[in-house]
Amino acid sequence: MRTNGGRRRPTSRTTFLRQRRVTASSDVAEPPHPGSRSRGRLRAVALALLAAVAVLGVVAAWWLQPQPVLPEATASLASTSDVAFAEVDGRLEWRPANGEYETGFVFYPGAKVPAAAYGPAAQAIAAQGYLVVVMPMPLNLAVLDIDAADRALAAHPEVTSWAIGGHSLGGAMAAQYVGTHPGRIDGLALWAAYPATDLSSAPLSSVTAYGTLDAGADRMAGAEARANLPDDAVFVAIEGGNHEQMGWYTGQPNDPPATIDRADQQRQVVDATVEMLASLSD
Repeated sequence: MRTNGGRRRPTSRTTFLRQRRVTASSDVAEPPHPGSRSRGRLRAVALALLAAVAVLGVVAAWWLQPQPVLPEATASLASTSDVAFAEVDGRLEWRPANGEYETGFVFYPGAKVPAAAYGPAAQAIAAQGYLVVVMPMPLNLAVLDIDAADRALAAHPEVTSWAIGGHSLGGAMAAQYVGTHPGRIDGLALWAAYPATDLSSAPLSSVTAYGTLDAGADRMAGAEARANLPDDAVFVAIEGGNHEQMGWYTGQPNDPPATIDRADQQRQVVDATVEMLASLSD
Protein backbone atom coordinates (compact mmCIF):
# COMPACT_ATOMS: atom_id res chain seq x y z
CA MET A 1 0.00 0.00 0.00
CA ARG A 2 1.43 3.28 -1.01
CA THR A 3 0.67 6.77 0.38
CA ASN A 4 2.29 10.12 0.40
CA GLY A 5 3.26 10.16 -3.19
CA GLY A 6 3.84 6.41 -3.62
CA ARG A 7 6.24 5.78 -0.75
CA ARG A 8 5.69 2.48 1.25
CA ARG A 9 4.37 2.94 4.75
CA PRO A 10 6.78 1.34 7.16
CA THR A 11 5.52 -1.81 8.85
CA SER A 12 5.24 -1.47 12.55
CA ARG A 13 7.24 -3.85 14.79
CA THR A 14 4.03 -5.06 16.42
CA THR A 15 2.53 -6.07 13.09
CA PHE A 16 5.73 -7.84 12.06
CA LEU A 17 5.92 -9.91 15.24
CA ARG A 18 2.25 -10.81 14.97
CA GLN A 19 2.79 -12.11 11.42
CA ARG A 20 5.79 -14.20 12.54
CA ARG A 21 3.79 -15.79 15.34
CA VAL A 22 0.99 -16.73 12.94
CA THR A 23 3.48 -18.18 10.47
CA ALA A 24 5.33 -20.15 13.16
CA SER A 25 2.14 -21.54 14.62
CA SER A 26 1.03 -22.74 11.19
CA ASP A 27 4.34 -24.62 10.73
CA VAL A 28 3.90 -26.69 13.92
CA ALA A 29 2.03 -30.02 13.35
CA GLU A 30 -0.85 -30.85 15.59
CA PRO A 31 -0.06 -33.61 18.09
CA PRO A 32 -1.59 -37.00 17.15
CA HIS A 33 -4.90 -37.87 18.71
CA PRO A 34 -4.57 -40.50 21.48
CA GLY A 35 -7.11 -42.71 19.68
CA SER A 36 -4.92 -42.99 16.60
CA ARG A 37 -2.06 -44.41 18.70
CA SER A 38 -4.40 -47.06 20.18
CA ARG A 39 -5.63 -48.05 16.74
CA GLY A 40 -2.06 -48.41 15.53
CA ARG A 41 -1.13 -50.63 18.43
CA LEU A 42 -4.22 -52.80 17.89
CA ARG A 43 -3.35 -53.22 14.20
CA ALA A 44 0.19 -54.25 15.14
CA VAL A 45 -1.08 -56.79 17.68
CA ALA A 46 -3.62 -58.16 15.19
CA LEU A 47 -0.94 -58.59 12.53
CA ALA A 48 1.34 -60.35 15.03
CA LEU A 49 -1.48 -62.72 16.03
CA LEU A 50 -2.29 -63.48 12.40
CA ALA A 51 1.36 -64.25 11.74
CA ALA A 52 1.50 -66.55 14.80
CA VAL A 53 -1.66 -68.38 13.72
CA ALA A 54 -0.26 -68.83 10.22
CA VAL A 55 2.97 -70.29 11.59
CA LEU A 56 1.08 -72.62 13.94
CA GLY A 57 -1.11 -73.72 11.04
CA VAL A 58 1.92 -74.61 8.94
CA VAL A 59 3.51 -76.51 11.85
CA ALA A 60 0.26 -78.38 12.59
CA ALA A 61 -0.20 -79.30 8.93
CA TRP A 62 3.34 -80.63 8.81
CA TRP A 63 3.05 -82.55 12.09
CA LEU A 64 -0.30 -84.09 11.16
CA GLN A 65 0.90 -85.21 7.74
CA PRO A 66 0.15 -88.97 7.70
CA GLN A 67 2.98 -91.45 7.32
CA PRO A 68 3.24 -92.92 3.80
CA VAL A 69 1.95 -96.48 3.49
CA LEU A 70 3.83 -99.19 1.64
CA PRO A 71 2.52 -101.05 -1.44
CA GLU A 72 1.74 -104.12 0.67
CA ALA A 73 -0.77 -102.05 2.64
CA THR A 74 -2.61 -100.94 -0.48
CA ALA A 75 -2.63 -104.48 -1.85
CA SER A 76 -4.30 -105.77 1.32
CA LEU A 77 -7.44 -103.72 0.67
CA ALA A 78 -8.91 -106.49 -1.45
CA SER A 79 -10.50 -109.90 -1.10
CA THR A 80 -8.55 -113.12 -1.56
CA SER A 81 -9.52 -116.76 -1.81
CA ASP A 82 -9.35 -116.99 2.01
CA VAL A 83 -10.46 -113.53 3.15
CA ALA A 84 -13.28 -111.17 2.17
CA PHE A 85 -12.54 -107.45 2.42
CA ALA A 86 -15.04 -104.59 2.61
CA GLU A 87 -15.04 -100.92 3.52
CA VAL A 88 -18.24 -100.22 5.43
CA ASP A 89 -19.10 -96.74 6.75
CA GLY A 90 -15.41 -95.91 6.80
CA ARG A 91 -14.42 -99.10 8.63
CA LEU A 92 -11.92 -101.47 7.02
CA GLU A 93 -13.14 -105.04 7.56
CA TRP A 94 -11.62 -108.42 6.81
CA ARG A 95 -13.41 -111.71 7.51
CA PRO A 96 -12.99 -115.38 6.57
CA ALA A 97 -14.24 -115.94 3.04
CA ASN A 98 -16.52 -118.74 4.23
CA GLY A 99 -18.27 -116.30 6.58
CA GLU A 100 -17.65 -118.47 9.64
CA TYR A 101 -16.39 -116.64 12.73
CA GLU A 102 -17.44 -116.03 16.32
CA THR A 103 -14.70 -113.70 17.58
CA GLY A 104 -14.10 -110.15 16.43
CA PHE A 105 -10.99 -107.97 16.76
CA VAL A 106 -11.17 -104.17 16.60
CA PHE A 107 -7.91 -102.34 15.95
CA TYR A 108 -6.86 -98.71 16.53
CA PRO A 109 -3.99 -97.36 14.36
CA GLY A 110 -0.94 -95.58 15.73
CA ALA A 111 -0.61 -91.81 15.69
CA LYS A 112 -0.40 -90.32 12.19
CA VAL A 113 -0.60 -93.78 10.63
CA PRO A 114 -3.40 -94.48 8.12
CA ALA A 115 -5.62 -97.46 8.89
CA ALA A 116 -4.56 -99.22 5.67
CA ALA A 117 -1.04 -99.67 7.07
CA TYR A 118 -2.38 -102.52 9.23
CA GLY A 119 -4.17 -104.25 6.35
CA PRO A 120 -1.66 -107.05 5.77
CA ALA A 121 -1.74 -108.07 9.45
CA ALA A 122 -5.54 -107.80 9.54
CA GLN A 123 -5.77 -109.97 6.45
CA ALA A 124 -3.50 -112.60 8.00
CA ILE A 125 -5.49 -112.65 11.26
CA ALA A 126 -8.80 -112.92 9.41
CA ALA A 127 -7.45 -115.90 7.46
CA GLN A 128 -7.21 -117.71 10.83
CA GLY A 129 -10.99 -117.44 11.32
CA TYR A 130 -11.61 -114.00 12.85
CA LEU A 131 -13.44 -110.82 11.94
CA VAL A 132 -10.95 -107.93 11.97
CA VAL A 133 -12.10 -104.30 11.92
CA VAL A 134 -9.53 -101.51 11.63
CA MET A 135 -10.96 -98.13 12.58
CA PRO A 136 -9.70 -95.04 10.71
CA MET A 137 -9.30 -92.11 13.09
CA PRO A 138 -9.89 -88.34 12.77
CA LEU A 139 -6.55 -86.76 11.75
CA ASN A 140 -5.13 -90.27 12.24
CA LEU A 141 -5.18 -89.79 16.02
CA ALA A 142 -7.03 -92.40 18.10
CA VAL A 143 -7.25 -89.99 21.02
CA LEU A 144 -9.87 -88.06 19.00
CA ASP A 145 -12.25 -91.06 18.79
CA ILE A 146 -11.60 -93.38 21.72
CA ASP A 147 -15.09 -94.88 21.49
CA ALA A 148 -14.75 -95.80 17.81
CA ALA A 149 -15.10 -99.48 18.73
CA ASP A 150 -18.73 -98.84 19.65
CA ARG A 151 -19.58 -98.65 15.95
CA ALA A 152 -17.88 -101.93 15.13
CA LEU A 153 -19.58 -103.77 17.99
CA ALA A 154 -22.98 -102.37 17.04
CA ALA A 155 -22.51 -103.36 13.39
CA HIS A 156 -21.73 -107.01 14.20
CA PRO A 157 -24.20 -108.50 16.69
CA GLU A 158 -23.26 -111.94 15.39
CA VAL A 159 -19.90 -111.76 17.20
CA THR A 160 -19.94 -113.54 20.57
CA SER A 161 -16.50 -112.47 21.84
CA TRP A 162 -14.71 -109.19 21.18
CA ALA A 163 -11.08 -108.24 21.51
CA ILE A 164 -9.56 -104.83 20.91
CA GLY A 165 -6.04 -103.75 20.17
CA GLY A 166 -3.91 -101.03 18.74
CA HIS A 167 -0.47 -99.81 17.85
CA SER A 168 1.34 -97.21 19.96
CA LEU A 169 -1.12 -94.40 20.78
CA GLY A 170 -3.87 -96.59 19.32
CA GLY A 171 -3.00 -99.31 21.81
CA ALA A 172 -3.16 -96.91 24.74
CA MET A 173 -6.57 -95.71 23.60
CA ALA A 174 -7.77 -99.28 23.08
CA ALA A 175 -6.79 -100.03 26.69
CA GLN A 176 -8.69 -96.95 27.81
CA TYR A 177 -11.75 -98.20 25.93
CA VAL A 178 -11.58 -101.48 27.86
CA GLY A 179 -11.45 -99.57 31.13
CA THR A 180 -14.47 -97.42 30.32
CA HIS A 181 -16.58 -100.28 28.91
CA PRO A 182 -16.37 -103.03 31.54
CA GLY A 183 -17.71 -106.38 30.45
CA ARG A 184 -17.80 -105.58 26.72
CA ILE A 185 -14.27 -106.63 25.77
CA ASP A 186 -12.71 -110.05 26.41
CA GLY A 187 -9.22 -109.58 24.98
CA LEU A 188 -6.59 -106.86 24.50
CA ALA A 189 -3.64 -106.81 22.10
CA LEU A 190 -1.07 -104.04 22.57
CA TRP A 191 1.36 -103.59 19.69
CA ALA A 192 4.31 -101.48 20.82
CA ALA A 193 2.03 -99.90 23.43
CA TYR A 194 1.27 -99.90 27.13
CA PRO A 195 -1.91 -99.17 29.13
CA ALA A 196 -2.35 -95.85 30.90
CA THR A 197 -5.30 -97.17 32.89
CA ASP A 198 -5.51 -99.90 35.54
CA LEU A 199 -6.92 -103.09 34.02
CA SER A 200 -5.33 -105.44 36.52
CA SER A 201 -8.66 -106.71 37.85
CA ALA A 202 -10.44 -106.94 34.50
CA PRO A 203 -11.49 -110.42 33.26
CA LEU A 204 -9.28 -110.01 30.23
CA SER A 205 -6.87 -111.99 28.06
CA SER A 206 -4.00 -109.68 27.22
CA VAL A 207 -0.89 -109.76 25.06
CA THR A 208 1.75 -107.09 24.53
CA ALA A 209 4.04 -107.47 21.52
CA TYR A 210 6.98 -105.11 21.08
CA GLY A 211 10.28 -104.88 19.28
CA THR A 212 13.38 -105.02 21.46
CA LEU A 213 14.90 -102.11 19.52
CA ASP A 214 11.85 -99.89 20.02
CA ALA A 215 12.90 -96.77 21.94
CA GLY A 216 9.96 -97.32 24.31
CA ALA A 217 10.51 -101.05 24.85
CA ASP A 218 11.42 -100.70 28.53
CA ARG A 219 8.19 -98.91 29.28
CA MET A 220 6.06 -101.32 27.23
CA ALA A 221 7.28 -104.27 29.26
CA GLY A 222 8.17 -102.43 32.45
CA ALA A 223 6.80 -102.74 35.97
CA GLU A 224 4.15 -100.04 35.52
CA ALA A 225 2.73 -101.63 32.36
CA ARG A 226 2.65 -105.06 34.01
CA ALA A 227 0.96 -103.67 37.11
CA ASN A 228 -1.85 -102.22 34.97
CA LEU A 229 -2.59 -105.56 33.29
CA PRO A 230 -3.92 -108.88 34.64
CA ASP A 231 -1.41 -111.19 36.30
CA ASP A 232 -1.55 -113.64 33.39
CA ALA A 233 -0.85 -110.99 30.72
CA VAL A 234 1.54 -112.25 28.05
CA PHE A 235 4.54 -110.20 26.86
CA VAL A 236 6.18 -111.07 23.55
CA ALA A 237 9.56 -109.49 22.86
CA ILE A 238 10.39 -109.49 19.16
CA GLU A 239 14.18 -109.60 18.94
CA GLY A 240 15.51 -107.01 16.53
CA GLY A 241 12.11 -105.45 15.91
CA ASN A 242 11.37 -101.73 16.06
CA HIS A 243 8.32 -99.46 16.23
CA GLU A 244 7.59 -98.83 12.55
CA GLN A 245 7.53 -102.48 11.52
CA MET A 246 4.37 -103.03 13.54
CA GLY A 247 2.65 -101.74 10.40
CA TRP A 248 3.31 -101.30 6.69
CA TYR A 249 4.30 -97.65 6.54
CA THR A 250 7.48 -95.56 6.54
CA GLY A 251 8.86 -92.43 8.12
CA GLN A 252 8.55 -93.22 11.83
CA PRO A 253 10.61 -90.48 13.54
CA ASN A 254 13.38 -91.37 16.00
CA ASP A 255 12.95 -95.08 15.38
CA PRO A 256 16.10 -97.23 15.45
CA PRO A 257 16.48 -99.43 12.36
CA ALA A 258 15.29 -103.00 12.84
CA THR A 259 17.67 -105.92 12.44
CA ILE A 260 14.94 -108.28 11.23
CA ASP A 261 12.82 -107.75 8.16
CA ARG A 262 9.29 -106.41 8.33
CA ALA A 263 7.66 -109.65 7.23
CA ASP A 264 9.32 -111.56 10.09
CA GLN A 265 8.25 -108.98 12.68
CA GLN A 266 4.72 -108.95 11.29
CA ARG A 267 4.52 -112.74 11.44
CA GLN A 268 5.43 -112.69 15.13
CA VAL A 269 2.91 -109.94 15.89
CA VAL A 270 0.15 -111.80 14.07
CA ASP A 271 0.99 -115.11 15.81
CA ALA A 272 0.91 -113.47 19.25
CA THR A 273 -2.42 -111.81 18.51
CA VAL A 274 -4.03 -114.95 17.10
CA GLU A 275 -2.93 -116.91 20.16
CA MET A 276 -4.70 -114.36 22.37
CA LEU A 277 -7.82 -114.48 20.19
CA ALA A 278 -7.85 -118.27 20.29
CA SER A 279 -7.85 -118.18 24.11
CA LEU A 280 -11.19 -116.35 24.07
CA SER A 281 -13.00 -119.44 22.80
CA ASP A 282 -11.19 -121.97 25.02
